[in-house]
Amino acid sequence: MDTGAADYVHEVRVLIDEIARTRDEAVGRAAALMTASLRAGGVIQAFGSGHSEAVAMEIAGRAGGLVPSNRLALRDVVLYGGAPVNVLTGPPGELERDPSIARRIYDLAPVEPGDVFVLISSSGVNGSVVELASIVKERGHGLVALTSVQHSTAMASRHPSGRKLLDFADVVLDNGAPYGDAVLPLPDGGAFGAVSTITSALLAQMVVAETVRGLIEAGEDPPVYRSANVTGGDEHNRALESRYAGRIRRGA
Repeated sequence: MDTGAADYVHEVRVLIDEIARTRDEAVGRAAALMTASLRAGGVIQAFGSGHSEAVAMEIAGRAGGLVPSNRLALRDVVLYGGAPVNVLTGPPGELERDPSIARRIYDLAPVEPGDVFVLISSSGVNGSVVELASIVKERGHGLVALTSVQHSTAMASRHPSGRKLLDFADVVLDNGAPYGDAVLPLPDGGAFGAVSTITSALLAQMVVAETVRGLIEAGEDPPVYRSANVTGGDEHNRALESRYAGRIRRGA
């Protein structure tokens, strides 16, 4: 039974190689949507709940990433909407399965018509992300879905419509994670060693890289964050952020 660290690294490498070999077309289309939005003054709006929020953090507000970006989250209803904190303290997974929170998240965000959304959910079936995808398309935004096609197609939707995140997307980025996410077997038939965060982060950074390349090729100066922990980083970042005053936020 292959269950050690080296076995996990092997499985991750296989997935990384597959993504590098087979996702160029989808990555290019996602980057084209984002490049066009940024050139027109748009902002990239990224949302993920649970562990998928880590991937939204790869897209919005990090060193080496795009300044015109926002990370949307379930807790926005508390941070920006004045809801009581206890709405976040229910049973695990309850809030992300609730479609009704999506409208509130969208309405609280500093969104404009030309913005592009990147919605991240490996399962792609929970009510909040599916409803948000529905709202995004209802409002005419470009939508990139970062999901596991294998897992999503094996699951029933938890949204009243019966639809899933990938059903709404202009571009689907398949993170290659298996059903259940984990890749190493347990003696009882279960599995451990989740991979979706790693492969989704890789895809997110691939899209950012292609977007930056597209901006450079169009003669634009890409608005990219420098690390706040290098000399001059804070000054550089503040100058870029000032261009998007009122359009981006850097909350918790």
